[in-house]
Formats: sequence, C-alpha cells, structure tokens
Amino acid sequence: MMDEGVMPKKRMKRDNSSSGATGRNSGAGTSSQHNPRCGPSHQDTDVNYSCPICFDILTEPYMTKCGHTFCYTCLQKTIEQSPRCPKCSYAVESIADTFPNFLLNELVSAYKQNMQTKLKFCPTQQNFQLNEVREFLKKNSDTMCLPELDYMISILSTRKDQLEAQSFLSQQQLLREFLQHLKRQKDEELFKLQKEASVIQQDLDRVDELLRELETPRSPRAAAHLDPEGENSNSDTSVVPSIENSTNAGFNMLQDKGVLVGVPNDLPARRLRMHHHFDDLVKCYQSSRIDEIIGPCESLPPEREDTPEKWRGLDSFSESLHCLTRYSSVRSLSTLNYTTDIFNSASIVSSIEFDKDQEFFAIAGVTKRIKIYAYNNVLKDMVEIHYPSSEMVCSSKISCISWSAFHKSTLASSDYEGTVIVWDTVTGQKSSVFQEHEKRCWSVDFNQIDTKLIASGSDDARVKLWTVNSPHSVASLEAKANVCCVKFNPGSPYNLAFGSADHCVHYYDLRNTKKALNVLKGHKKAVSYVKFLNNEDLVSASTDSQLKLWNIKQPNYVRSFEGHVNEKNFVGLATDGDYITCGSENNGLYIYYKGLSKSLFQFRFDAVRSFLDKDRKEEDVNEFVSAVCWKQNSNVIVAANSQGTIKVLELV
Repeated sequence: MMDEGVMPKKRMKRDNSSSGATGRNSGAGTSSQHNPRCGPSHQDTDVNYSCPICFDILTEPYMTKCGHTFCYTCLQKTIEQSPRCPKCSYAVESIADTFPNFLLNELVSAYKQNMQTKLKFCPTQQNFQLNEVREFLKKNSDTMCLPELDYMISILSTRKDQLEAQSFLSQQQLLREFLQHLKRQKDEELFKLQKEASVIQQDLDRVDELLRELETPRSPRAAAHLDPEGENSNSDTSVVPSIENSTNAGFNMLQDKGVLVGVPNDLPARRLRMHHHFDDLVKCYQSSRIDEIIGPCESLPPEREDTPEKWRGLDSFSESLHCLTRYSSVRSLSTLNYTTDIFNSASIVSSIEFDKDQEFFAIAGVTKRIKIYAYNNVLKDMVEIHYPSSEMVCSSKISCISWSAFHKSTLASSDYEGTVIVWDTVTGQKSSVFQEHEKRCWSVDFNQIDTKLIASGSDDARVKLWTVNSPHSVASLEAKANVCCVKFNPGSPYNLAFGSADHCVHYYDLRNTKKALNVLKGHKKAVSYVKFLNNEDLVSASTDSQLKLWNIKQPNYVRSFEGHVNEKNFVGLATDGDYITCGSENNGLYIYYKGLSKSLFQFRFDAVRSFLDKDRKEEDVNEFVSAVCWKQNSNVIVAANSQGTIKVLELV
C-alpha cells in the first residue's frame, strides 16, 4: 500500500497533527470580533481544511481519482466498508488507488501552526472579557431595571434560537445524506438482484425446454434413440444419455414412444444431498454462471443466441451438481495390514501408489519395506492376512514412492537418510542410488512425459533433478525453506511444483531455474502435499488444516477446503481430477469435490491396538490417516493409517 521507508514519516505527521487538532478544539467558540489580534475567525477557514468524513481538520490528506480529499485513516476505513468515494460515489477499489495530497498537507500544517500561535493570546483575553461580564452581572443584577433585563434576555434568546435552528438544520441535512446514501446502496443491491434473477430465469427456461422435449413423444432428441421403424430397441425402458453435458442427467426412463414415465429411484436421496450442500452450490452457481454473464457490466444481461457457448456455465454447474449427488457413501472392499508383527507399533504407512496400469499398488512406510500387492487378488482373496506379491527392503524409513509412467516395473523411493533409490520391482533390486541430499528426503516423483527424469525434495531446502542414466543430479532448485513435497505437471516435461515450510507453493519451469513462474501464497503453515488435477489446476495440503485449489496462472487460490484436522503430521493427499481425498488426525478420511468447499463424505478408521497397547484408553491412542491414493479412472481409494491398517474403499 505504501513504501515501508515512507511509513515512519507519515506516522510522525499524524502525531504532530493530532496536537494541532487538540489546540483547535480547545479554542472552539472563540471569535475574532472580540479581539482584533485573533485575526479572521478560524471557524470560517475550517471549511476549506475539514475532512468530509470526520468533520475535523484534515490529518494526512489523501486524494481520490475523482479529486476529493479526506483523512488517510477515514478514507481507508470507508473504502474497506464500501469501495466508493464518500463524496461522489466514484468507484475506488482499494486505498492503493488514492495518493497523498502534499500541497494541501503543507497548507493544513501551516494553518495549524498559525492557529496555535493565535490561540495562545485569544482564549486568555476572551476568558478575561467573559469574567468581566460575569462580575458585572453579579454586582449589578440587583440594581438593573426591567427594561435592561428584557434587553439582555432578548439578545440571549435570539442567539439561542439561532443556535437551535442551526443545530436542527445540520441534523436534517445529515439525515437526508444518510437516507440518500442508503437509498442509493439499496438501489444498487436491487439492480444486482434483478440482473441475477434474469440469469436464473434464463437458465430455468432452458431446463424447462429440455424437460418438455424429453416429455414430448418422438421429439428430435428422443427420436435419435429410436430404431429406423420408429420403435425403441428396448421394449421396456432405455437409458437416456446425458444431454448438453449432463444437463438432464438422471432422467433415464422413456416409454416405447419416447415419453418420460419415471425418475431414478435414488432421486430423493440425491435431492437431500443437494439441499445439505445448498449454500456451497449457490456459491458454485454464482461463480460459474452469474459472474460469467454479468461480470462488471452495469446493465441487465442481453439476450444471446442459443449457442453452446451461451450455456457453458450452466453445463459446468450441472456437472458439479451431478458429481455432488453422484455418490452417497463410502464402503470398505478389503482390509490388509502393513505389518503382521503384533509387537511392532512403528507401522505408519507413509505412501501408497498404483502402477501405470492400475493393476498393482505399492505400500511403503517406517518399517523400511516396500510391499507390492496385486489389486485384484486383494479383492478376491477373502483372507485375514494378505501377502504381497513382491517386497523390497530399504536401509532407512521410507517417506515417499513413485511409479514410472512408462516402465511398469520401475519404482522410485525416498527415505529419511536423504537417499533416492530406483527399484526394479520384478527382481527387487536397486537400479540406481542417489545420495546427494544432506538431510531427510520427503518426496520423490517421476516425470510422466520425460520418463527418465526424477525430482526429489528434502529438508536441505533443495529440489534435485535426476535421470536414470546419470549417477549424479542434473539440476538443483534452491528453496528458502525445507521442501516437503514435489510434483511434476502431468502435461509438461518442464514444469514442476513444490511445497515448502515457507507456507508457499512454488511453480517452476526447468528451462529457467533462477526464478519461479509463480509463487502461490495462501497457506498459514508448511505445505505438505501438492497434487495436479489437470495441466493447469493443482491442490495443496498444509498443516493449517486446509486444502487449497489453485490455477497455476493465477496468484490467488480458487477455493479452500476445510473440515479435516491436520496440524503436525503428513496425512496424505490424492485426486482423480474431480474428487479430492485427504487424511485427518482424527483417524478419518475426507473426500471433497473440487467445486465445493465442504467435504462430501467421511470414513473413520477403527481404533486398532497392538498386543502391547490393548490396555490403553481410547483417548490415549493418537491415530491418524497417513497415506491415501486414488485408483485412476475408478471410484476406488486406498488409504492407510498410522497403525498400518490399509483399507480399499469404494464410493457408492
């Protein structure tokens, strides 16, 4: 807002001026007509130097673009409440759009000094004159005749009437200004509501039109699903495909002539979920539809031609509504344990990842073991203990694993000693070992396009780039704080994002590592995870118990997700592009949709105790979900908690 080097001088001016204002107020009521030495009345001069907001002499004058001047503090508070000029209602977005009025500030300072000098003499002399009048009345009131008293009373009464009339006039003027301002504000709100209602009515008419087409026999949309003879290929009912990007998804039963005869059985349940998230849906509709059409214009939205672009925002919101009500709960498909040793309480799972074909998933954690399971076998084998198809042992606790997007049997891991290892999962042997990090390495990731490129982030405040063909790092990004996570952009071989303890997400182009393309600021604590939803959007997790959705081309976050608890542990983060899931320190798994801020579902892990912990109380067991992974192109999630319990979950 203002340069830091200027701030101390500004404050000094404000402090000096406050003493001048005090001097002015202490001399209020003086009049130069009683003493020529006082010069012209300062009450007349105050009009030129008074603030229209506080009605006091200007302190640190600042001018708006429309040419009006106010006290800096008064103007700042007013703009925070309503971003308009208090005099003419000219749009003022922020205090940064104003600038100091140096000339007027000098004039006000000179005026205050002049008034302070004059008030040194005027108040004493005037008080002396008033004292003389009081003494005169005290001594001579008994000897004054009736006409003299009537004359004095008439003068005082006339002056009293004048003051009362002025006070009443000021009161009514202030009341009129208040009512005018309130009326203008309400008119603006009403006009905005009219514009929003117009958009809603257009969308409502659009949906009604689509419903009428579905209900009309042999409509063009319904006839497209009939056979050449005009009869439906299914004599009973047929499923209606989504129309205009799922605008009417959910109506799926037509008669043999194409007439709508029913609605899905799950419509009541979906309706309940819609009303439960109604406030979030209103915000989603506002951003995706109303703001897109109305924007900053000051008129009602014009009627546009019926084109796909016209209804793009409505289709986007319809898709969000569909995704919100698509699933109703989370159910468990299978359960397995990271360790079978009942005496081993150190069984935290730190990372879960599926291979490129989504056939195998690997689990790694503090037991220094990477276990690989066949997904189908885990679901089919109804046994209490599932054994991995292969297993690899590391020399240190494992913090993260990542599969190659090209080689099915290639997997990378990072550990607490700062070592990055590339494994051959078929033979269980190490293909490459990189040991340049000086401290614990928290994260590792394979580039999905340049499949030989690997990135790792460490507590040594460095992101290192490796290639499987070289024994040493090929590049290094210097961060200012511990790097907690690193992730490549899935659509680019050159871009990656990493989160660090400086509360920020840093987005880099590897062709120019000297400066970040964007620094995403919004978290209040360290960023523990970064995941890409697509080529432009990413979600970050932090120990401030928040997830934030970002667009890599914008500095501010799009949406914040709250509900889970995360203050000190790595709790996992995963996404399938639309849905986002993360763990929580209350031993629960939370699932969000990217278009809404509140969680859709929660799944709570059962408290599991080892043999040595069987006598501990429920409140003494501090369990948390430590890792999550989404099976891509499906509704399956694999999650694990700090006790080594792994759950295969499904959205239903």
